[in-house]
Amino acid sequence: MKLIIAIINHDDAKTVTQALTKNGFSSTKLATTGGFLMAGNATILVGVDEERVSEAIAVIKEKSHSRRQLIPTTTEVACGYYPSIPVEVTVGGATIFVVDIERFERV
Repeated sequence: MKLIIAIINHDDAKTVTQALTKNGFSSTKLATTGGFLMAGNATILVGVDEERVSEAIAVIKEKSHSRRQLIPTTTEVACGYYPSIPVEVTVGGATIFVVDIERFERV
């Protein structure tokens, strides 16, 4: 048994969990925050038999999309700050970890 931990953009969370369910995977969604943008993410946990790991990852990859987003920045000059200057960054996609499960019980 394996545990897939997928950190995705919160905008993709519903689509990913629905696709996982449609393909026969049970998942748990956690609201998380992280990254240099400190933006909302979702962490999806999927317990899966080893032979289905690649299939679950393919579903997550298909439904997790990268996108370009403008974020505000500020520049400090001496004692004051200049107004925000937006910078375009790529957000989204997925960071996926697969870990071994030593023991699993359904109670």
